[in-house]
Amino acid sequence: MSSAAASTDATPIATALPEGKDAKAFHRLVFVIIAVLLAVLPFILYPVFLMKVLCFALFALAFNLLLGYGGLLSFGHAAYFGMASYVTAYTAKYWGLTPELAIIGGTLVAALLGLVFGALAIRRQGIYFSMITLALAQMVFFFSLQAKFTGGEDGIQAVPRGNLFGVISLADDRVLYALVAVIFFLGLLLIYRIIHSPFGQVLKAIRDNEPRAISLGYRANQYKLAVFVLSTTLAGLAGSTKAIVFQLASLTDVHWSMSGEVVLMTLVGGMGTVFGPILGSFVIIAMENYLAQFGAWVTIIQGFVFVICVLVFREGILGLVARLLKRPL
Repeated sequence: MSSAAASTDATPIATALPEGKDAKAFHRLVFVIIAVLLAVLPFILYPVFLMKVLCFALFALAFNLLLGYGGLLSFGHAAYFGMASYVTAYTAKYWGLTPELAIIGGTLVAALLGLVFGALAIRRQGIYFSMITLALAQMVFFFSLQAKFTGGEDGIQAVPRGNLFGVISLADDRVLYALVAVIFFLGLLLIYRIIHSPFGQVLKAIRDNEPRAISLGYRANQYKLAVFVLSTTLAGLAGSTKAIVFQLASLTDVHWSMSGEVVLMTLVGGMGTVFGPILGSFVIIAMENYLAQFGAWVTIIQGFVFVICVLVFREGILGLVARLLKRPL
């Protein structure tokens, strides 16, 4: 099954709604609303819950960049999220790096890992590409289980939050929330710029019809590798930030279920929409937190929600809203 065929089966909502000046003005309004919500919500909801949502929202946005706009389904994004988390936790705890340097270090490792794994995976298309990413991610999981620096099944605990730039203490949740909110918002702006750049337009062309894009002279594999590395880098940024927030890096971060969770967040929110993964992340994390009393039944409830989304509105929640408003989101 080719990537072109895969994209035909589930065309992202963004391709059906043309963008113009009105759409850009609407997007500016959405960005303003998001900025206002980021400023107001910590006074309404628990800051740690919000930070978890923002970390996973950035993770889902990174994944959506690859799937929704690159047409590449990865089953192994937990490898980059988790490995960045480990590196950040280790360097912050044992090397004494300040949080910004630890986060940068974890992000760079995720980018390097994405470059190596991406160069291998993009040689195949469709389900074969997905299976290669899953196999490589499982290698990372077993490496993390056996390596000494990861702490094995115990992980790396009690990671110090430290002082930002060696000056600003991140011990207070609200101060740390401000940092996480800035990282998330800058990541969102970067992804938006990538999507609406000439690079992003070529990427969409390759997603929709790769043979035609190649016939026009575009080197499809180079574009695919570039978006793969960009996606893994942003996923690593999310994982690194999460390690500082929760002061923990564990096997959960590199487990295959984490890769499945980010797929769920993206599809529930709206694949191929700019802001859909944010809503999807909020829905899934809220379910995990507020339905925790049901224990293992939370997974069944999530599966039920996913089935409903696929059967009733394949575009996702925000994709359906975008179609009703006739505006790309």
